Amino acid sequence: MLENIVELLIEWYEENHRILPWRASKNPYYIWISEIMLQQTRVEAVRPFFERFIKALPQVEDVAVCPEEQLLKLWEGLGYYNRVRNIQKAAIRIVEEYGGRLPADYEKLKDLPGIGNYTAGAVASIAYDLPVPAVDGNVLRVYARIMEDDSDILKQSVKTKVEKEFLEIMPGSRSGTFNQALMELGAMICVPNGAPKCEQCPVAQYCQARAHGTALDLPVKKKSKERRKEEKTVLVLRDGERVAIRKRPSKGLLAGLYELPNLEGYLSEEEILSWVEEQELTPLQIVPLVDAKHIFSHVEWDMKGYLIRVAALEESADPKMIFAEIREVEKEYPIPAAFQAYAEQIQMRLGQDKYR
Repeated sequence: MLENIVELLIEWYEENHRILPWRASKNPYYIWISEIMLQQTRVEAVRPFFERFIKALPQVEDVAVCPEEQLLKLWEGLGYYNRVRNIQKAAIRIVEEYGGRLPADYEKLKDLPGIGNYTAGAVASIAYDLPVPAVDGNVLRVYARIMEDDSDILKQSVKTKVEKEFLEIMPGSRSGTFNQALMELGAMICVPNGAPKCEQCPVAQYCQARAHGTALDLPVKKKSKERRKEEKTVLVLRDGERVAIRKRPSKGLLAGLYELPNLEGYLSEEEILSWVEEQELTPLQIVPLVDAKHIFSHVEWDMKGYLIRVAALEESADPKMIFAEIREVEKEYPIPAAFQAYAEQIQMRLGQDKYR
């Protein structure tokens, strides 16, 4: 079955693929960075982040020596910050062991921090024309529908099976094109969260799910564990143009990033003002802000916010607290998107918005 789709998909891709900055060449560094960014993030959202990152760090060597805060700032807005930390760990090894060029070897690529089967397959096939598969969520969905396979695609055993089946039909030096065609088909035609565009599919004649009307039932994903919910009170402490931020711990969620001060639970205005005074600050005014929510992979923050105007922000009882101009925060301090709603309240732009 699968061997029948190879030529049709390649022909379709060559005529219909999107023009993307990381596809302009077979630069393995560009392909690697784009694939890491595309984890958990849509293609159109990634474009400005990719261009910003490559402009600031055009070579692997630049990533290897980049100060951590600058690296995190360049990643601001993409989330899942361990991804960029692993990029730097891998870059250091690439410089030390491979002279600054990603190895043209699937197993050696997989041995680098943050690079799994899929990313290794993408780099190896697209950059180096090696006949190895690159199976991501889009490819798993395409496979499940063509083969009408109701296995749970979140199981590693299922992904391994799919990788083996695609390995058997890799078209030699055109494997990179074939892998990209599968990804593109899943992203543009055999789409998630809705009806696939079967009338536009170049391999519809071979699709068993289409033939039997089961496309919307596939792929099968086991229901994920319910997220833990946490209630937080977020404080926007202002003194004229300055705002208070503080650095998060070096380990755990959003490690090493900067945040707006926040407290566990929903606090009353009296409790908030008492806390502000404990920080050796003088509150002048407190104003409720919008409620906000941010969803991480395993936890959900439900937040209530307050703007507190205080007398001169110079120092507080908390040594981790920093008072900085809003424009300075935008330029120098990586703030996670979890605080986007409150940043907007003080016209502080985070991540992508800053670079439009």
